[in-house]
Amino acid sequence: MSILINKHTKVITQGITGKTGQFHTQMCVAYENGKNCFVAGVNPKKAGEAFEGIPIFGTVAEAKKQTGATVSVIYVPPPFAAAAIDEAVDAELDLVICITEGIPVRDMIRTRDRMKGRKTLLLGPNCPGTITPGEVKIGIMPGHIHRKGRIGVVSRSGTLTYEAVGQLTALGLGQSSAVGIGGDPVNGLKHIDVLKLFNDDPETDAVIMIGEIGGSDEETAARWIKANMRKPVVGFIAGVTAPPGKRMGHAGAIISGGKGTAQEKLAVMEECGIKVTRNPAEMGKLLQSVL
Repeated sequence: MSILINKHTKVITQGITGKTGQFHTQMCVAYENGKNCFVAGVNPKKAGEAFEGIPIFGTVAEAKKQTGATVSVIYVPPPFAAAAIDEAVDAELDLVICITEGIPVRDMIRTRDRMKGRKTLLLGPNCPGTITPGEVKIGIMPGHIHRKGRIGVVSRSGTLTYEAVGQLTALGLGQSSAVGIGGDPVNGLKHIDVLKLFNDDPETDAVIMIGEIGGSDEETAARWIKANMRKPVVGFIAGVTAPPGKRMGHAGAIISGGKGTAQEKLAVMEECGIKVTRNPAEMGKLLQSVL
């Protein structure tokens, strides 16, 4: 069992003919079962063509109808990415993974409002995607650092996702799934949503949760963990080691009114029984210590 995606998932690439879409689709196809999972691309101007054997359709709805795909990944440029999400939602896909960085906040507010009451889950935008090691990856993460196992990873930071995974793999601890939720201020799945999935996944034994300064999502997740999580969780907040006067993090990492600082988040997490580290190089060892 896995969360969100597995070796049977059928995927559409929106923006498959762009340089970024082509490169990362190639990388995903080359990883494990990717050749069977990536079944369609979408570009209205190139319908009827193909990219390395993957048929290109004019719309997401047509791609879904012809291939049975349930997930899309988006590499569309920022001005058009929110509309691409809208199209995938209207086609009633199960999951949309938006890699695109720099989508205007106004566009995402409108798209999030349109998604209310719809079945589609959104991962991102401005995220690395998600991977079920040994089965399939959808996104831009380096597949070779992952190893199949029983540790879940959920993170707002793409690079720290890779760092945590690399540490776990070096310690001989594989991952059940790694999920990058992205750091934009208006996004889809939050830490708490992914933690619920890990909590219900019989093949996940423990979780690394990585947050960033700004907002209150990590505090909300910590309180949910205290009340509901049946598995150990360890945490790190990006920005805790930032140099004086510097801010680390994504566009969503905005501290307001003294709220959302790394220290405040870590304090709440510790109060809720989550073991935390203030050194990103120790995430894997801390997780190992609670098993």
